[in-house]
Amino acid sequence: MEKSDRKTMAEKKTILVTGATGAQGGSVARHLLRRGDFAVRALTRDPDSAGARALRTVGAEVVQGDLGDPESLRAALVGAYGVFGVTNFWEHFAREREHGVNLIDAVADSEVEHFVLSTLPHVKQISGGELEVPHFDIKAELEAYAQNRCGRSTALTFVHVAFYYENFLSFFPPRPQKDGTFAFGFPQGDTPLAAFAAEDLGGVVAPLFARPDDFRGRTVGVVGDDRPPAEYARIMTEVLDAPVVYQYVPREVFAGLGFPGAEDLANMFEFNRRFIPNRIEDLTLSRALYPSLQTFEAWLCANRSRFAPILAG
Repeated sequence: MEKSDRKTMAEKKTILVTGATGAQGGSVARHLLRRGDFAVRALTRDPDSAGARALRTVGAEVVQGDLGDPESLRAALVGAYGVFGVTNFWEHFAREREHGVNLIDAVADSEVEHFVLSTLPHVKQISGGELEVPHFDIKAELEAYAQNRCGRSTALTFVHVAFYYENFLSFFPPRPQKDGTFAFGFPQGDTPLAAFAAEDLGGVVAPLFARPDDFRGRTVGVVGDDRPPAEYARIMTEVLDAPVVYQYVPREVFAGLGFPGAEDLANMFEFNRRFIPNRIEDLTLSRALYPSLQTFEAWLCANRSRFAPILAG
C-alpha cells in the first residue's frame, strides 16, 4: 500500500460494527468495505475465528469485544464516528435486553455521532396486549431506551429487517409430502410476507451512514420482496423444478409444536397476518437505497444448489 493510500485510510471515519461475523453485522461490514466511504472496525468475541480473519483480509480492523462486557464496548468505541448495533435473541434469549442496554449506554457515553440500531416493532403494544413476541418486543424496548439515552446527542436510525430468504433453507425448508410435493407452512395465511436476503442488509444500511441528516430519527424497514407465502411456493416450484406448496398452519397448532420458540414464532406470523397488510413503502425505500437488492426469485436462482440436498430428501 502506498503512503498516500495509508493516509486516505487513516482519514476515513470509522464505523464500529457489532456482531460482525454474524448475518446482519457481517453484511453491513462487507458492504461498508466495498463502498469505501468509511473505515470498518469489526467487533467479535473471537478475533481468530474464520469469519474474523476473512473480514481482516478485506480491510476491516478486527477487535475483541462482547456485548456482555461493557468495558470492551467502551474501548472499541474510542475514535468511532458511527456504530451499527445488533443483538441476538435466539442465542442469548432474555439476556438480549442486557446486551442491548450495555451497547446503548456505551454509545451514549462516547463521542459517536451516528448510531444505526437493528430493532423491530413492539408486537405487544401494537396488538393491544393480545400477542407477545419476545424477539420483537425486546428489540422494541431497546429502541425506546436508545431514544431516551442517545437521542439528544447522537443521530439515531433504526432498521427493521424482514424475514430472511435464508429461513427457507434452515427453519422452514420445503419438506417432502406423501403426495410427492414439498411443503412449508406457518401461520401467515394469505397476507404478504416481507422478506429479503440477509446478505443484502449492508447494501441498505451503508448509505444511511453517508446521509445522517436524512435519516436522523427515522426507521428504515429492510424489505427485498413482499408476497403471500403461496407466491414464494410458486417461485420455488418454477426455479427449483419441484412441486412446492404452502400450507397454512393455524397459530394455536404452530405454537403447540413444542420446539423452543414455537409460541414466539407463531405469534410473530399471526402478528404479520393481522396487523401488517403489506410493506410496499419499505420495499420502495430499500430499493432506492440499494438498487441491487435481490428479489426472492433472483436470490433463489443464485442459491439453487443449496436446495438440492433438501429436495433430495
